[in-house]
Amino acid sequence: KPESESSDSKQSEDEFDPLTTSTNKDGIPDFVMDAMEALGIEDKKKSHPKVCIDEPTVEEIAKSLAEGKFTKIIVMSGAGISTSCGIPDFRTPGTGLYDNLQKFNLPQPTAVFEIDYFKQNPKPFFMLAKELYPGNFTPSITHQFIVLLEKKGILLRHYTQNIDCLDRRAGLSPEVIVEAHGSFASAHCVLCQKQYSEEFVKQRVFADEVPKCDECSSLVKPDIVFFGEGLPHRFTSNYKTDLKNADLLIVIGTSLLVQPFASLTNLVTENCPRILLNREAVGHRVGAGLDMGSLLTDDMSPEQKMMIRLQLMLFGQQNEGFRFGDDDNYRDVFLESDCDDGIRKLCQLVGNDWIEQLEKDYSETQNRCQQK
Repeated sequence: KPESESSDSKQSEDEFDPLTTSTNKDGIPDFVMDAMEALGIEDKKKSHPKVCIDEPTVEEIAKSLAEGKFTKIIVMSGAGISTSCGIPDFRTPGTGLYDNLQKFNLPQPTAVFEIDYFKQNPKPFFMLAKELYPGNFTPSITHQFIVLLEKKGILLRHYTQNIDCLDRRAGLSPEVIVEAHGSFASAHCVLCQKQYSEEFVKQRVFADEVPKCDECSSLVKPDIVFFGEGLPHRFTSNYKTDLKNADLLIVIGTSLLVQPFASLTNLVTENCPRILLNREAVGHRVGAGLDMGSLLTDDMSPEQKMMIRLQLMLFGQQNEGFRFGDDDNYRDVFLESDCDDGIRKLCQLVGNDWIEQLEKDYSETQNRCQQK
């Protein structure tokens, strides 16, 4: 506009600019919404898929469990479900495995799980394996909860990052377990691929020996996925179908930092509720919980404000992380708690029969493990 134009004759930018004459409630011009619709890009704030919970709360999840609305539950778990058993996680400062590996004089903490380093120097891994081996620890009540879901016939699959086999010790059937990073349950020769039992490796590890193949004398390694190795076939061949069929996703005790495991949360259908039980909220959609007012300032033009709103909306189409705190959250629940405490709270909300059965089964498992 000319500098000489009087203020009386000026129109506001909102009135003058045709881009802002007609917008939706999020400030996106109607013509942009029309273009998004033509391109098949949905404004997910417009409507929510139908879900069996009225609102995203722990109480609603518990109510639906009590009413038998969930029949194909998938549990995703990480190291947090085993820390109460005495097994350290990887990343906690001071107590995590990576901090405690300094005594092995590794070039870097992660080297103990690198396949090339293992082939050169397997002793640090087997020294660590002796400390972590299944049989040294007993399952937590969180492991027992997963078994309870199977007993009730409503567990579709347990996807775990853990290699400790504690879900098996708790009584979970191998056919419902997908160990995304492998486990000690089986082993192979790194050269000829001959298969070995868990007991074969365990006997040698506890005798402070490095397991060797009786066919070619190469190293025998537990089927734990090291850096530089591919994921187990059982994981890659099942996860897409399983997640698509899930009607409830329970995520427990994981940082959701390691891919591709972390991305599994995004593969369930839009009408599948998701609940995270963890000490801290993780796996957020980027931009989740942002106050739009903190991004839009008075000195911005209407076009700039519109573009920020549009970019956030479009980015949300690509990132389907948890929406805790978002206005458009309709299915994501966060229970801030230690894993075991959170599981007990959830079962108490479901009903006395659940918590009583859980505690009974847990006591029996503890007694059985202590007798072995």
